[in-house]
Amino acid sequence: MKRLEARRAAILAAARETASEGGMAAVQIAPVAARANVAAGTVYRYFPSKAELISELIADVSERELIAIRRAADAAPGPSSALAAAITTIAVHVVSHRKLAWGILAEPVDVDVSASRLTSRRAIAAELEQRLEAAIKAGHLPAQDTALTATALIGALHEALVGPLATDAMGDATKLREAVQNISLFALRAAGVLDARARGLVVQAVLPIRMSVVG
Repeated sequence: MKRLEARRAAILAAARETASEGGMAAVQIAPVAARANVAAGTVYRYFPSKAELISELIADVSERELIAIRRAADAAPGPSSALAAAITTIAVHVVSHRKLAWGILAEPVDVDVSASRLTSRRAIAAELEQRLEAAIKAGHLPAQDTALTATALIGALHEALVGPLATDAMGDATKLREAVQNISLFALRAAGVLDARARGLVVQAVLPIRMSVVG
């Protein structure tokens, strides 16, 4: 059983690396099999179609991101800091894996993975909603429709950092860090955090180590 699970994990890892380098369109059975050092038939044994492979890839990447968001937020000293940590972690993941993030979000693919994409976005939005509700309960944010705010924040983060209108100034680490901090500051202000407090939260937020410049 462990051997089977390890092989499945290796195939998913190969698909993730392929998507990170070439986008979701690059995730094809043959190159993924070669990268995982298995036969194409072995990939089909675990994932009967390309649609299932990509759907599982989206679920796997989303789960990893959720774990990172929760870990960062849970380590924060208070609800407002937890919200800031969640937001900055999402931003870092987006800019660190831009092709993969766009592939999961909206890159056109020749198979239907809309259900997986929707599940992925709902899970991240639900995590943000939980952090918003905690900050409101603590009196740090004004009362608001947290589901609507969480959805809007997800949209802002992705559109600003990886969507068609995203800045092209992502070629060096300094600009990358500035982009993460600026969009995080915007998100906190939009949720109702006063400017001075929002700036302090962004400065104090511990950015995840991985923030490499990738396409």
